[in-house]
Amino acid sequence: MPSLQTALPPELANNVIRLYRECLRRARFIGHRQHNTELVVDMVRQQFKKHMHETDPEKIQKLKDDAARGLINHILYESEKMSGRKFSSSS
Repeated sequence: MPSLQTALPPELANNVIRLYRECLRRARFIGHRQHNTELVVDMVRQQFKKHMHETDPEKIQKLKDDAARGLINHILYESEKMSGRKFSSSS
């Protein structure tokens, strides 16, 4: 199965720190809109911190894919919302 990270720019997908920063940016954006910034940002931080000592390359790749999936879903959600279409997670 190909990596979901190919949908993201390589400089973001290949670098965990940049991926983390982009996740935090999205978390702040979502949190600001929902008036729970601290909670959403803390959730992102906890997930990255929980796995910071992971050394298994396959697990790291899966974790990066999961983070990329979250970013892609949010980008799709925002773009569909802007175009007036309803977001569906099954598409």
